Amino acid sequence: MVSSSSVLMETNRIYEGDLSHIVSFSGGKDSTAMLLLLIEHGYRIDDIVFFDTGWEFPEMIEHIKQVEDYIGRKVTVLHPKIPFSDWMLRREVVARKGENKGEVHRIGEGWPSPFRRWCTGQKISALHKYIGKNAVQYIGIAADEAKRIESKAVLKKEVRYPLIDWNLPESDCLKYCYNRGFDWGGLYEYRSRVSCFCCPLQKIGSLRTLRRVRPELWGKMLEWEIEMEKTGANQGFKGWKTVHDLDRRFACEDRQLDLFETAK
Repeated sequence: MVSSSSVLMETNRIYEGDLSHIVSFSGGKDSTAMLLLLIEHGYRIDDIVFFDTGWEFPEMIEHIKQVEDYIGRKVTVLHPKIPFSDWMLRREVVARKGENKGEVHRIGEGWPSPFRRWCTGQKISALHKYIGKNAVQYIGIAADEAKRIESKAVLKKEVRYPLIDWNLPESDCLKYCYNRGFDWGGLYEYRSRVSCFCCPLQKIGSLRTLRRVRPELWGKMLEWEIEMEKTGANQGFKGWKTVHDLDRRFACEDRQLDLFETAK
């Protein structure tokens, strides 16, 4: 944990000025710990901004409300202009090059991927537009995730990473939040990340657990994929596999496990 409040306050003086001071709040353990510590040590905060993708766990939305009650102020919630589900399933995609340039060549962007992270692009664009350039932006990246900061500083704004300054790793951030009564409805008991439930970039183990623990959300993903197949938007979910491919794989693994348990 933070070793000395004097370190915090000294860093705070660096952040003072005429710029707006904005907390970029994802709602996860790191950004929650950052926000609470900033408030606890008297940092100036003009706004707290959360981008609701529409794909959040219900527990995350409840967590945002709990944070608001705890700190006694509102969190500004941004939404995409076009719902992500419409972007993925129903948006007209226009060809940018080739013989059909300028024409609609596909309906729906399909699942995001490491090379087509249209969802991340929409989120970053909305946050940058709202925050503007004349701002100090606080981003909750933990000390043991410092390698992630390389792609963050895009606009001409002051971007600060307090958790890195304070040498706070992810594990300490989670403990800090738990000690103050935040538990995300138990999400961190079976997930290392609590961002979009349908993210194709999550580990295969997280997807397996999602299917088992949250069948209603897994079922929604299967429904979306059926709609994608009708329009040709589906370009694979993870590793060129579809959600239905993974569903069959997980079902097969469950049957094998049942046989193993029966044979004991």
